[in-house]
Amino acid sequence: MRLMSRSAALEFILLLCCCHLILGQKSDSALTVVENKEGGGGRGEGRDDDDDKEEVTVDEDEGDLEVVQPTEEWQTLKPGQAVPTGAHVRLNLQTGQREVRLGEEQLKYWTHEHRDKEEVQTLFNPDELKQAMKKIKEDLNSVSTDQQDSVVSKYRPLDELKRDMAQLEVLVETDAQIMKRMLEQLNSSKSSTEQRLNILQELEYLVHQVDNAQTLCSMGGLQFILQGLNSSDFRLQESSAFVLGSAVASNPAVQVKVVESGALQMLLTILATTQPVGVKKKVLYAVASLLRHFPYAQYYFLSHGGMQVLSELFQADGGEVLRTRIATMLYDMISEKELISQAGLDPVLDASHEERVRQYSEVSLQRELLEKGWCSLVPQLLESNEHDYREKALRALLVMAPVCLEQYHSDSSLLGSLRSLRDQYEDMIQSQMILGEENSYFAEIVELIDALQVKIK
Repeated sequence: MRLMSRSAALEFILLLCCCHLILGQKSDSALTVVENKEGGGGRGEGRDDDDDKEEVTVDEDEGDLEVVQPTEEWQTLKPGQAVPTGAHVRLNLQTGQREVRLGEEQLKYWTHEHRDKEEVQTLFNPDELKQAMKKIKEDLNSVSTDQQDSVVSKYRPLDELKRDMAQLEVLVETDAQIMKRMLEQLNSSKSSTEQRLNILQELEYLVHQVDNAQTLCSMGGLQFILQGLNSSDFRLQESSAFVLGSAVASNPAVQVKVVESGALQMLLTILATTQPVGVKKKVLYAVASLLRHFPYAQYYFLSHGGMQVLSELFQADGGEVLRTRIATMLYDMISEKELISQAGLDPVLDASHEERVRQYSEVSLQRELLEKGWCSLVPQLLESNEHDYREKALRALLVMAPVCLEQYHSDSSLLGSLRSLRDQYEDMIQSQMILGEENSYFAEIVELIDALQVKIK
């Protein structure tokens, strides 16, 4: 018994030494193979006893070995399998089998990218790829002609697509081309009144752009607009005046051409004659747009009886809408001249601004206000029930105050209207405050009334 236990102990010590040699050995060879001693150095079936196995290193070029592919996990190493350099091999004392996995350095370098590359490289061999390509050709050849035709019929030929695209490019028109085509239609005797109205409506939309308005004039379009103003059809007159007003708005180049064409005199004639309210509204819009920031047109307007025409129109039965537009036009002209006059006091001015100040100085608007009775006409607009009309009248009265102050003092109806309006708006503001509401618009009107009363007192 004692001899058997000593023999077992020696065997155990020998086993530990073998494990130490296996784990600690570093070989320069590419592969390590586990062989059977009794096999004479060849690859063969090994015995189950662990002490009868040893590790032999071989070169990568020595024969076609079955190389084990280590992973992060331990896996059983079978007899006759070669182990790549750098792999870790251990003896599992519980199972008595050798196991292999990647070494520490390999684990650091073994990313998913490298593993995927190896898997892709070993996924197909050349024979398998050839077979796959051959199968694809066979599948294509097996498709019937009818099936191919059905697929082709779903798509248009390339030449046909190119022709359609070329036609689309031809159909794309610039604004200038569109206006030229519209002017030709407007001048055509074949065009009906409805067609002309539609053309004028589209032109009005286009001439809001400064460049388009100037292009329209260079094409001779102003002549066709003036023909529309002279038309016996009220609808054509109204639409033509609308186009003209939109074309000259904030467009000095077009304003000059319109004044030189005599259009302002034509507009005044329409205002002085019997015309529908709709026509006069659009004509007033055109006149106001033409006069705005254009002292030469204002001078022409005053010298050709423009204030007299507006005075008669204000007193006619044209409704409060026309009166409000006229009051707004007066407010714009007076405020504009006042701003330019104040800027003229600045000693640092360029030559162009000095010329502009000189032009406005020739516009004798204050004298026209007194002579045509505007100091007593505008207060009549305060009797309107519309808050907007009252506001426009108050603003016009304020800018007219330096000229009309004496008339304001002697006009008892004006003073009474101001007191009545102030009380009315104060009550409205108080009522809204009780309801928890607030209307700054009414408060603004009260401020205008107070400012006017201060000037009069």
